[in-house]
Amino acid sequence: MSACLAFALCLLTLGFTNGAEARLIAKVDLSSQRMTVIHNGQVLYNWPVSTARKGYRTPTGTWKPKRIHRMWYSRKYDMSPMPYSVFYSGGYAIHGTGAISRLGRPASHGCVRLHPANAKRFYNLVQRHGMGNTRVVVQR
Repeated sequence: MSACLAFALCLLTLGFTNGAEARLIAKVDLSSQRMTVIHNGQVLYNWPVSTARKGYRTPTGTWKPKRIHRMWYSRKYDMSPMPYSVFYSGGYAIHGTGAISRLGRPASHGCVRLHPANAKRFYNLVQRHGMGNTRVVVQR
């Protein structure tokens, strides 16, 4: 576990955050190609992802989800299916993919790709806890 994640978990556990802080956090680590899902300071899941391949980028930062769709089709990329999409910054989303053999290494146009079963789990968590109580954190 990284020092930053451990510190954040400590703060959440010890109550140093106020009620406006997110209760559900999706932490995407670009260097390890992993996404950790944390609820109320407890790690629920740690999944392999695929983020931007060479020539593309997955932006770093912290966002609240902007919209969610059970199924979305990318108009930019030939109507590619994006099941269980959680859009967090413009056209960037966390979503399911059929290219599961590529999970764990960069392969996308910039979105965060998950196994469809994991994307469904995350989508359902966002629905249950609300977009206002969720944060997406992408870091190197």
